[in-house]
Amino acid sequence: MSTTTPPEHTTVEPAGPLVDADWVAGRLGEGLVLFDASVGARRGADARIPGARPFDLDGDLSDHTSAVPHTMPGAEQFTEALRRLGLNDTDTVVVYDAQGIYSSARAWWMLRAMGFDRVAVLDGGLPAWTAAGHPVEAEPAAYDGPRGAFTARPRPGLIVDADAVAAALADPRAAVLDARTRERYAGTAPEPRPGLRGGHMPGSVSLPFGELQRDGGVMRPAEELRTAFKAAAGDREQLYFSCGSGVTACVLALGATLAGYRELAVYDGSWSEWGLPSERPVATGGSDSP
Repeated sequence: MSTTTPPEHTTVEPAGPLVDADWVAGRLGEGLVLFDASVGARRGADARIPGARPFDLDGDLSDHTSAVPHTMPGAEQFTEALRRLGLNDTDTVVVYDAQGIYSSARAWWMLRAMGFDRVAVLDGGLPAWTAAGHPVEAEPAAYDGPRGAFTARPRPGLIVDADAVAAALADPRAAVLDARTRERYAGTAPEPRPGLRGGHMPGSVSLPFGELQRDGGVMRPAEELRTAFKAAAGDREQLYFSCGSGVTACVLALGATLAGYRELAVYDGSWSEWGLPSERPVATGGSDSP
């Protein structure tokens, strides 16, 4: 793959995995790379933080050879996609989405799983940015600058498959937390994707991602997050996260990181895979106890 020499710029270091709108606004133009990771109807909307580039989870930042949506691409595809977006290994990244914190956490977790640590999520996303009175450009996220020199360096264990989750369900040291709504977990609400069974993985625990946030998609304080995870997982410190297609599971991963947990993994296929007709077990009803 051909690359260009990365430009020199001042390195900006986020204080942690979460930054607020004022922090970002004060560092625009200082070597900060902004990625808009919005999905679905909000993908490609005509509003962006100035200079934001598209981290397209519905496009080339998922593996479309997979039978389930939003599958993590391989290292070569990921590297090429990020180089086309001008990313260099020395850059600092802030990811956001148009809902608050919904799909931006997926982009954050993917970058970390590919060995890139200088990345943070914008707390409250684009709504928080506009509420703070910061400027918005009336155009979709885009990039037409020089190629970057980013190289993916995959970290095993941050993104896991169904077999790893099945093993975790049988491990008394681990907890599998489900980020979908409690109704979908219980099987009392239909799945949005056709052909999936209703319910949850036996032994998993319901922790809807929205319960980790305040109004507006802003993450709760660390002590409140720790309380929520303690209620769901008890004393277990090895946490596995699932959702519908591996997107909002990453909101749980973000919340757990903020709460101080370190042994974390996201089930990539999530319910889009486990819920397919198969021999994998499915339970219905209320949340299992830790």
